[in-house]
Amino acid sequence: MWRMIGVVGLVVASIARGDAAEIAPDQRRSGLSFMAPETQAMQSDDTANPAMLAVLDGEMLWKQKAGAANRACADCHGDATASMHGVAANYPAYDDLLARPVDLEQRINLCRVRHQQASPLADESRELNALGALVARQSRGTPIEAGGDVRLAPFVANGKGLFMRRQGQLNLACANCHDDNWDRRLAGSAITQAHPTGYPIYRLEWQGMGSLKRRLRSCMLGTRAAPYQADDPEMVELELYLMSRARGMSIEAPAVRP
Repeated sequence: MWRMIGVVGLVVASIARGDAAEIAPDQRRSGLSFMAPETQAMQSDDTANPAMLAVLDGEMLWKQKAGAANRACADCHGDATASMHGVAANYPAYDDLLARPVDLEQRINLCRVRHQQASPLADESRELNALGALVARQSRGTPIEAGGDVRLAPFVANGKGLFMRRQGQLNLACANCHDDNWDRRLAGSAITQAHPTGYPIYRLEWQGMGSLKRRLRSCMLGTRAAPYQADDPEMVELELYLMSRARGMSIEAPAVRP
């Protein structure tokens, strides 16, 4: 009930204020800055950050041989702390064979299929989130570079269109919350600017890890819209736009959120 009242309030506020422009670069803020001091402290301390357990799982999986090729990630890429430095800051990235962008989770599964001859890991599985957390951890502090490839321009534009498009029974766009009403609150929760600097993240609400796609689907359900599936082109394009508009901001993965 209170969440519904909050959403209705956002609709009224958005109508009153009109559709805002994109957030100016000098006003961009990490989602961490909107969090309570306790959550900030949890994320900043690797010994208290629950997402680091996923990173440890990822380290084991990195060395684990799989598939008909009987190869591990480490057999191709060596030490992840060196070979994966800065990688996550460039995803979603263009895949030459598919001629479209793929996100980090898709890249991990493509590597499994193409090089390990193994089955892809299930969406939001412990294993996929763990490997994603391990790779993303190696980019902590690295500026986001996603979207710079000229081949990605039409996909970034598609993602922007999705971000701005009203949908669902509540007729809300992503921009109505994250461009028009950031730094307000919805049902007691802070509304951030939707810069995906910390994924995969550990959400206290989930009591576990999740990808950006999981968070986007939750938002879509919150507006009573039919969510995209994990590998739908629209989902990846939306991810790409969000990462491209956060370009220059630092990766914080793996992050913690309420």
